[in-house]
Amino acid sequence: LQSLDVANNQLRELPAALADCPRLKEANFRGNQLRDKRLEKMVNGCQTKAILEYLRAGGRGKGKAESAREEVRKKKREKQQKKDSGDGEQDEVEEASKLLVKVLHVSENPAPLVVKVSPGVKDVRAFIVCCVLKGVNLKPGNALKRFLSMQTKLHEDICEKRTVATIATHDLQLIKAPLTYDVQPPDELKIVPLGRKEIKAKDLLRQLQLEAEEQRKQKKRQNVSGLHKYLQLLDGKDHYPCLLDAEGAVISFPPITNSEKTKIRKETRDLFLEVTSDTSLQICKDVMDTLILKIAELNRSTLENKEGSGSDMESDALCGPGNLNLPLVMEQVRVVDTDGNLKVLYPSKTDLATVSSLLTVIR
Repeated sequence: LQSLDVANNQLRELPAALADCPRLKEANFRGNQLRDKRLEKMVNGCQTKAILEYLRAGGRGKGKAESAREEVRKKKREKQQKKDSGDGEQDEVEEASKLLVKVLHVSENPAPLVVKVSPGVKDVRAFIVCCVLKGVNLKPGNALKRFLSMQTKLHEDICEKRTVATIATHDLQLIKAPLTYDVQPPDELKIVPLGRKEIKAKDLLRQLQLEAEEQRKQKKRQNVSGLHKYLQLLDGKDHYPCLLDAEGAVISFPPITNSEKTKIRKETRDLFLEVTSDTSLQICKDVMDTLILKIAELNRSTLENKEGSGSDMESDALCGPGNLNLPLVMEQVRVVDTDGNLKVLYPSKTDLATVSSLLTVIR
């Protein structure tokens, strides 16, 4: 439920359960003779968020401060109960060991990244979710290799061999914003694929098909590896999806490949993450949630190993003793239509819930 209009009815009370609707953004309760006179004033002059918080607190003059005090008391009681039962210490250890991610909201960001979506993608690959992740450390040992392997595994598993979604990861410093998610005909779309020279999409697919045939002959079996597995996902399409930078260069051609232009290297610290799908927006968000978790796990593992091995690589603020649990910083990215209307903001308040048992999100 995102919008609720029950104005000018005969309501006497508003149910507290409304506060449990996480997506409810617009609510009109005006013109009802509510018993709670304070609430009646609020519905005529306050934003929906404030009204829902009042309902959550129990209403009837029970404001935020009292609600907060009650919450603190409740937590103390629960903590004491766990301590008495011997679970408290373990619970605290588990909480401390959770991975940390801090979200920088668009309103706090002096230069938030925006992706503009063209109408043409609707019939080709309609859904895209993006975000920025800062503070990743890919320098030590095989950290970069593990990062790329993790991405491949997610493509096989949660993305179901890229049939439901495709992940693309870019070096943020190499991106020229703003970005546009668009479609182009196969003989017009040009890209510099990872590890290759600039080529038209039509020619790239033909080249990959020839390579796939060669692979089959050499290995004498039907299975092929690498990009060759995904060629059929574009069968029958007159236009191909692509993400373009401010200079008009294609930096992503889902579900096939990224561009060499924004390739991630060992020195990369800040990532631009992109998930696209022709299935649903929620699948994009679920895949992005999992991707964030996996990157956070890899980053923690990298820092712990570097710390433990006594590596004398250049000092890094993130790798000092006691700094192993510094949060990665996520920046929200807005996806808008050509008129500037918001289509999706990630991460929103309701995102990252699927991984909340392993991730602590500081909003």
